[in-house]
Amino acid sequence: MMILPPIHRWPTALLIAARRFNQKNGWVMSSHIAMSMMLALFPFVLFSVALAGTLAGLFSQNLEMEQLTDHVFGVWPAPVAKPILAELKAVLRTSNTQLVTLGGLLALYFASNGVDAVRVAMVQAYHDTDTRPFWKTRGLCIALVILGGAGIILAATVEILVPLYMRYLADLVPFATVPKGLESGLSGIFALSLPVGAVLSFHLLLPGRMHRWQRILPGALLTLLLWLAAGGGFAIYVSSFAQYSATYAGLAGAMAAMIFLYLNSAILIIGAEFNGALIDLADEANRAQG
Repeated sequence: MMILPPIHRWPTALLIAARRFNQKNGWVMSSHIAMSMMLALFPFVLFSVALAGTLAGLFSQNLEMEQLTDHVFGVWPAPVAKPILAELKAVLRTSNTQLVTLGGLLALYFASNGVDAVRVAMVQAYHDTDTRPFWKTRGLCIALVILGGAGIILAATVEILVPLYMRYLADLVPFATVPKGLESGLSGIFALSLPVGAVLSFHLLLPGRMHRWQRILPGALLTLLLWLAAGGGFAIYVSSFAQYSATYAGLAGAMAAMIFLYLNSAILIIGAEFNGALIDLADEANRAQG
């Protein structure tokens, strides 16, 4: 049975996490992760599209390439995602969807840089010493990029096939009906499954050693809740108050995305620091009892 850390330690751990975030130059590390993620964003989507094209060729199925990009930005605020999606779809219309090309391999490598930046932050937050050689850490980051691309493809495929199957059953059985809101509900479930899977994978695989589930779940839950709040708040801010176009002109969309990634990177680090603080508090309590 999995037992989470006692709730009464959580406020103290949150204060410790905030202090450590500031002491370890968390804002600087957040900007590093945000920049790495921004640079990795286009290569990741292009790699995912190339992977989708390869799988479509193997199974003789047509996958809607542009729909994959909608899954990548499924939980992003619309004012932030819209200009990035427009640029991505423009690139996709002229991109080669072959996976095994020099461009595809470079896209995979550059996309892994964003994951590697998160790995460095996770190692520091958990107070681990990462003794893994470069080839192993880079291989892990590349594997996570491939899994992320495969997850997006799977989510897009299932979201298309399930409603079609339900409609097929409804045609066969006269008294059966497809529930209203099924498609939108599936879209929401799959859109949320991607960040949940990413956060859990980051906390489980990227630190210097694997920690038990009960030690990573509190920070992962905190990260997801803060991401949800930050997404809603940032959407209101961008649509109602921010005037990025007046400051950055044609770069307004990119700068809004960069600031959004910066905020979410800071939240990700705080979640990891929260887990690190809970681990330290638990160790102190065990030493006191022993």
